[in-house]
Amino acid sequence: MENTYWHKQSADKPLFSDLLWSRPENKRTAGKLLIIGGNIHGFSAVGQAYQYAQKAGVGSTRIILPDVLQKTVSKLLPDALFTASTPSGSFSQQALADLIENAAWADGVILSGDLARNSETAILLEKFASKYSGQLTLTKDALDYFVNFPNAITQRPSTTLVLTIAQLQRLANAIKFKIAFTFDMDLLKLVSSLHELTTSLQINIVVKHLDTIFVAVNGRVSTTKTNYRDEETWRNPIAASASVWWLQNPTKTFEAITTSMIQT
Repeated sequence: MENTYWHKQSADKPLFSDLLWSRPENKRTAGKLLIIGGNIHGFSAVGQAYQYAQKAGVGSTRIILPDVLQKTVSKLLPDALFTASTPSGSFSQQALADLIENAAWADGVILSGDLARNSETAILLEKFASKYSGQLTLTKDALDYFVNFPNAITQRPSTTLVLTIAQLQRLANAIKFKIAFTFDMDLLKLVSSLHELTTSLQINIVVKHLDTIFVAVNGRVSTTKTNYRDEETWRNPIAASASVWWLQNPTKTFEAITTSMIQT
């Protein structure tokens, strides 16, 4: 007997087609997204998240980068905002007030990555995750910052993680989850494990395994075939699209994020 919590979606047959026909008709009602990321050595994750958020139909977008990038990025992203950075070019703790202020403007926030490795940035992100109570999506190296203090995201409501199997494995180990996520898991076992994980925790999970994207929310799991083949190119497009659909349908998290998978 097939699990009732598992929902299979195909590109030509969306599971929740009503969401496709009830999209906001103008920018003013299409939601506001804050994108945070970048460091002195790179900001492509931010640009990619911005690009795919626009493609997904977001209403308004703000970008925040470390101020060390201001001379480099201001012409490429003229509407970007800049905040305090460390001597090594990452976000510093002094950026917290700016992040909180702009997050209050937004309907959702995405930590898009390219944050580098910095102990001060780690402290900043932990404080931000605890003080900001709205919709928060994390992907790429933003997730790696929370491996040492996973409760900051796993016990936080309104949190979506867009991650690789390797990151999911590290997170599960950090919280001492009873099931080990492995690279050789078959589809049925992964669906079952995601069901158990999101039944016991408040987080929403989006993970790619082989040629399938898995979405897990409150124990419900959907699977959608994807054309993304490598581990580097899929996370920001998927995270940005999921963030936009989620903020536009805040009471239908599972349905919104699942539908976003065929719209990316």
